[in-house]
Amino acid sequence: MRSILYIFCFLSFFSFNTIAQTFKAGAAVRVITPDPLLPVSGGIGTPKPATVKHGDLYARALVLEKGNTRIAIVNIDNLGWPSVLGDKSRALIKGIAPENILIGVTHTHSAPDAYGFPDENGQSHADLKYLDWCVQQIADAVNEAVKKLEPASLKIAVDEAKGKIAYNYYAPDLYDPRCGIIQAIATSGKNKNKPIATLVNYAIHPEIIGSSRGILSPDLCGPLYHRIEAKAGGIALFMNSAQGGMVTADNRLPNGGEANDWQECIRIGELLADEALRIIATAPVQADPDLYCTSKTIHLPIDSEIMKYILKKSPLNLAGKNTDPDFAVTRLNLLNIGTAQVLTVPGEALPNIGYYVKRHMPTKHPFLFGLTNDAFGYMLTKVDFNSFKRYRYVSRTSLGEMTGEIYIKEALDLIKNHPSPKER
Repeated sequence: MRSILYIFCFLSFFSFNTIAQTFKAGAAVRVITPDPLLPVSGGIGTPKPATVKHGDLYARALVLEKGNTRIAIVNIDNLGWPSVLGDKSRALIKGIAPENILIGVTHTHSAPDAYGFPDENGQSHADLKYLDWCVQQIADAVNEAVKKLEPASLKIAVDEAKGKIAYNYYAPDLYDPRCGIIQAIATSGKNKNKPIATLVNYAIHPEIIGSSRGILSPDLCGPLYHRIEAKAGGIALFMNSAQGGMVTADNRLPNGGEANDWQECIRIGELLADEALRIIATAPVQADPDLYCTSKTIHLPIDSEIMKYILKKSPLNLAGKNTDPDFAVTRLNLLNIGTAQVLTVPGEALPNIGYYVKRHMPTKHPFLFGLTNDAFGYMLTKVDFNSFKRYRYVSRTSLGEMTGEIYIKEALDLIKNHPSPKER
């Protein structure tokens, strides 16, 4: 009898431990389109009134879990999402450590101001009630994704996206054409073998429409979401990458002009979606993938008087709990998701920073989540800072000369001092 009881207990423990260590995924979406429409912001300055919309703005959440590790990845259709807003959502999210919640933006230039940019008189035109509502929607999306967690496997791939999608406005070929995809696939239930979520990671400014035309829009990201969801199922997410200075949508026309309408958003968004699905189609399934998350706090000196003015005058208290006006404090995350390694970037890193950091990531599947956890303007290395005429604007709207240097050092330290993803 004791032997039978021992065997039963052993099998029960083994079964419980196996279930507890099962890799799981869940995803959810919230629409964050303001009703009535609000003015849209493409950067510093007074937001421009919007009278029509093309597509909806979204908050999209993917939650991953294995054992005691649970992480959330959130993308928001906005120009930027400061950590003071992200932290409000984190406080409303249940069951996930705040430092394991990554909140990034697509960087559309056709959404309401989330920085509270002050004008020359120190007045902000941001709608604080709308931003508080978005905070709740983000938290609701993540909490729903937690409830929807189910056993899953992964497909991961990184390859060059083909076609007329992006280019560098300052130097046409100076951009990273690689597109990274993480796809979570259900392993049981009625949706077995179907995608739960497909995350696309690519460097591009979604500014085809821009902020000056009276249109509120997710830009090219809206058609990307809908194309992936229509063709593959599940929920689509988009995390931007190292698109600073100035990796933008390739909407150039033969006559030297630009196509800047919704049809061009559809063309580029659907093309990028199709390329992402092509790249991921033949990737092997990763059963029982590993999951790891760590983070660190870093301090970035603020040399720019414009950036100091924004941090000081914004009604959002962009400096947060930091009392030193000469430094910005932010968090970097490093994730291992199956064979993928992910590093966050708290701003718009120039392509050379992206190339350099990716080259030192010990994986064939490197991912950079740009404008994530914070969005502190452009990030240049010191040799690029104010180096030539084209870089005057990106230098002026960066924290300072050392931002890129400090980021590279801190990112490489994270890579060096923590486990590498296991190759399969």
